[in-house]
Amino acid sequence: MRGRIEAGAARTVLPFGAALAFALALSLPAQAADEATSGTAAAPTRPAIQSNRWAEDWSVLADPRLRTEPFDSLKYIPLWASDPKSYVSLGATFRQRFESNDAAGFGTAGARSDSYFIQRLEVHADVHFDENWRAFVQLEDDRAFDKIVVTSADQDRADLRLAFLEYTRTFADGTLKARVGRQDFLFDLQRFVSSRDGPNVRQSFDAIWADWETGAWRFIGFVSRPVQYFDVRPFDDRSDDRFRFSTVRIERKVLGDNELSGYYSLYERADAKYLSAFGDERRHVFDIRFAGKAEQIDWDLEAMGQLGQVGASTARAWAVGARAGYTLNAAWQPRLGLQFDAASGDNRPGDGVLGTFNPLFPNGYYFTLAGYTGYANLVHLKPSLTISPAPRLKVMAAAGFQWRATTADAIYVQPSNPIAGTAGTGTPWTGAYGQLRIDYAFDAHLTGAIEAVHFEVGDTIRNAGGRSSDYLGAQLLYGW
Repeated sequence: MRGRIEAGAARTVLPFGAALAFALALSLPAQAADEATSGTAAAPTRPAIQSNRWAEDWSVLADPRLRTEPFDSLKYIPLWASDPKSYVSLGATFRQRFESNDAAGFGTAGARSDSYFIQRLEVHADVHFDENWRAFVQLEDDRAFDKIVVTSADQDRADLRLAFLEYTRTFADGTLKARVGRQDFLFDLQRFVSSRDGPNVRQSFDAIWADWETGAWRFIGFVSRPVQYFDVRPFDDRSDDRFRFSTVRIERKVLGDNELSGYYSLYERADAKYLSAFGDERRHVFDIRFAGKAEQIDWDLEAMGQLGQVGASTARAWAVGARAGYTLNAAWQPRLGLQFDAASGDNRPGDGVLGTFNPLFPNGYYFTLAGYTGYANLVHLKPSLTISPAPRLKVMAAAGFQWRATTADAIYVQPSNPIAGTAGTGTPWTGAYGQLRIDYAFDAHLTGAIEAVHFEVGDTIRNAGGRSSDYLGAQLLYGW
């Protein structure tokens, strides 16, 4: 993984992609989604723009009734007139976010107030040779403008995000899907395995992946090498055998559409470094999850255990996560939510047993975008209220309360960085935060979000040289 780089040449007045996104936004009318559904009831619907663009199926544009937007001729380019499933689909995603962070890492290690723009531009081509074979390629350009400290999660200019070949075939008793190449994975709420959509640079994997779906069952298996990110020159990201991640997963629909799933993963990383252990890491990961909805109640419960080695130390760690909510039958559809998370820390540093939980590949959205909370040595409780005052508007207000699982280990910030001077000292209390997030969909292509977080630190962080912190983020996300 690339180390930190001081931003210099990246400074500019206005991000170069902003003009492109603005022009595209003007070219596509806001009423396009309504027009697409104004035909007869028999007409299929246009696919929604998704975060993972490879999951979209634009073969529906073989129906001319759905070609209602400018540039639809580029969303569906037929290869052979005799086969509507053979086509090329082009697309792009542009995200611009302004962030102001009063004290990244609570101001420890010399961090200071910083305000900056981060920008992500993705372009892709989805080539369907027939109903069984396809190839997907996506390029990504990630830039950080005016950011004081730039890390490998902030900037990666002009590189290959995804490039895979996929085979799909439906048999009498199920459907087989297989992919080989650079791809991404995300499980469930993305607590531990995600495409890392929160930070600027997303996570990809060079992998062989297979999926068998039959009835209420789904079986998934893959072997992969997580991509490591560099920003020295274009197309310099790479993976190697020093970092590997392999998984076997089973999913089952139970009690209707509720989902019960479990998986085993092998996480292998050379030269891993923890506060009390270092060396080659080899963790056996066991995960189980139950999620669903019953009338006005929704829930998502997950537990993970980890066993293995880090250098000469034995690794034994665990984590649990739970989200539940109750949606009232009232105006604005208020949802009362409660989230609980806990992860182990290292109880006795130096005893040859490492208890610090490894959060694997977490998503920056799971706690807050501020990055003040890492999924290690953690006890976290978060009540929330979400309302929808308008059809395309959601407002969420929450309060979070945090403790350490053990004072022998450090307080961690995202993704899994210990705060210097907190291990082995202080009290379990970490601090409390307030969060306000507003999401609005302008139309089928353009969405916006604003998030504000204030974290009031406890004495342990304050005695380590940290301070209470404020975060503000505002973003526009455009997909075509």
